[in-house]
Amino acid sequence: MQNAITEVLAGRRVESVSGGGRLDLLLDGGVSVQVAHEFRFAAPSFAAPEEVGHFFPALTFQPSSTLLALVGRTVDTARITLAGGLELGFAGGGALSVPPHAQLAPWTVLAAGDVACAGLPGGEVRWAEPDGTPGEEPGGA
Repeated sequence: MQNAITEVLAGRRVESVSGGGRLDLLLDGGVSVQVAHEFRFAAPSFAAPEEVGHFFPALTFQPSSTLLALVGRTVDTARITLAGGLELGFAGGGALSVPPHAQLAPWTVLAAGDVACAGLPGGEVRWAEPDGTPGEEPGGA
């Protein structure tokens, strides 16, 4: 299942980025990534080698210009960490990192409106089975 997130996300173009109480990345093909807790976004910058932003969506936020610049880019790499976090890399630069959380479900990937994969409290990762029932990957990844 480790490579399954790559199959779901890699190569998809970012259609929109929105904020509020969570970060929403709408990708082509009806796929979206929702981040409900803190995350880091590192983006290349002309003024410095890399600009890193640390965001807390639960506090309500507006996407920064660097996050909004993801619109039109494609997801280059996607992986679930051994601890249950989510990491995305974008063509042209930029990396989104969502760490696991002990008490909250920090991230969810939706495909056609249904949960495809979600990071659950404690670093557990849950995948939807082909029949639509939830399943889990041993070891949280």
